[in-house]
Amino acid sequence: MVAEGTDHPPTDDTPRPEPERPGTDRPGTAASTDTDATAAAGTGTGTTGTDAAQPDDAKIAAAVAAAEAAAPANGESVRIDSWIWSVRLVKTRSLGAAACKGGHVRVNGERVKPAHSVRIGDEVRLRNEGRERVVVVKRLIRKRVGAPVAAQCYIDNSPPPPPREAVAPAGIRDRGAGRPTKRDRRELERLRGLGAPGRPGGPGGGPGPASGGRGRPGGR
Repeated sequence: MVAEGTDHPPTDDTPRPEPERPGTDRPGTAASTDTDATAAAGTGTGTTGTDAAQPDDAKIAAAVAAAEAAAPANGESVRIDSWIWSVRLVKTRSLGAAACKGGHVRVNGERVKPAHSVRIGDEVRLRNEGRERVVVVKRLIRKRVGAPVAAQCYIDNSPPPPPREAVAPAGIRDRGAGRPTKRDRRELERLRGLGAPGRPGGPGGGPGPASGGRGRPGGR
């Protein structure tokens, strides 16, 4: 007989839990979750790198297509003043023509007129707004385009721009200097190129007649 209150020993028919085997990952465990996340992260990284390169190629292709659309018809030539305006080397076409007339535009080392026909492979040197631009013509266009499209029309060999400290604006007075005198105004006009020939303060102009009282020369 078995005394009351005594636990019965388990029989062979009682199910026992199986011990976990080391190194085995079950679905939903932390190890399997980390493995899946690592694999997903590796796959996503490769896809992101590929997708990042595609927009740049698409932008370049679109810029090239826009440049070709702005090209002249077969057999038509492009003026140099129109080309430097189209590729955004100058702000307006009139400024491009003025730069050519002033001798600030050279094609293959020679000064050219505004109507000079530019060709692919020409080296264009332009001095504008205190900076020298040196570009090689890559595409001919006769319509003004955006900056990304313009960059596809030439090879830029320009020297780096001068530092901003070296390009000091003319005619700027220090704060607290007071009103400029007549001599200061003449100097400012000379720096800004406002003096007209034959006028006081202008190129070739003398000091002018000394004026006396009531507009009579010499005065008393």
